[in-house]
Amino acid sequence: MIPYRPLFRNPHLQTVAAHYWKRPDAGPRYPLTRRLFRTEPDVQVAVDSQQPPGPLAGHVVMVHGLEGSSEAGYMRSLSTAVLRAGFAAHRFHMRTCGGTEHLCTTLYHAGLTSDLDSVVRQIQAESPAPLFLVGFSLGGNVVLKLAGELAGHGPAFLRGVCAVSTPLDLAACARRIAEPDNRMYQRRFVNRMRARLCATGRYHPRDFAGLTSVWQIDDRITAPSFGFGNAENYYRTQSALRFVDAIRVPALLIQAQDDTLVPFDIFSAPELRANPLIELCATESGGHLGFIGRHPHRLWLDETILEWIQDHV
Repeated sequence: MIPYRPLFRNPHLQTVAAHYWKRPDAGPRYPLTRRLFRTEPDVQVAVDSQQPPGPLAGHVVMVHGLEGSSEAGYMRSLSTAVLRAGFAAHRFHMRTCGGTEHLCTTLYHAGLTSDLDSVVRQIQAESPAPLFLVGFSLGGNVVLKLAGELAGHGPAFLRGVCAVSTPLDLAACARRIAEPDNRMYQRRFVNRMRARLCATGRYHPRDFAGLTSVWQIDDRITAPSFGFGNAENYYRTQSALRFVDAIRVPALLIQAQDDTLVPFDIFSAPELRANPLIELCATESGGHLGFIGRHPHRLWLDETILEWIQDHV
């Protein structure tokens, strides 16, 4: 595995810098097509796909983080890397994300795997080839939970899963986001959640009166809308940590020990250590979805994920 030499040691600087860092552009050689996949009678999700010009090495399906979309820098740069290596790149949108608020009557949540499961099966049916899932932040929880739910059926159509900066324990991460040093991130998440939910037409600004944290929005809106009751039960039942022991495909977890949003101690859980198919790549620094490295491995995360994928084709 490529050694990680951080360009910045400060975790907040890593997190913010990665968000604004200029990313490589796949360019017109790889035309982008937005497809709508029907996953339930009243649900459609969007997937932005690009195909390599030559023989197909496989499919890489990427899942964004909380309030993200296919336009996230980490999604675009990994797409470029895998396309150049001969893989099709598919950037999956969770329900109501990426301008798709009108395409379904429900929201998304941190453990909603049915849409991704349906899309993966449809892609494999159309073009059988080795398929990998890569999830970022909240998307990491989704891909690991799906792999665990599939258990022994996973190898039939999944070659492997990779999760980056993953909130394996949702409650622990929601508490960490609410701490004072993360107030900038919490404010941004809350504002984006409010804007997206209002854009569905089912919620109004008055519904968010007094809701200033991710936990409060999940407790008041997300959990009840899916029948979880409250945030505590939602987090407990939908955390990927409850499912990782059942994963039966190779899984790579990339995690910075100084991640400001994800407490590193959750990665010492026995459920992770007991599964020999799970590999933890833990770096001392990197922030949350940061991992900006020194030359020549500036986008170390993309290189590391691609190397792991190629090793498992």
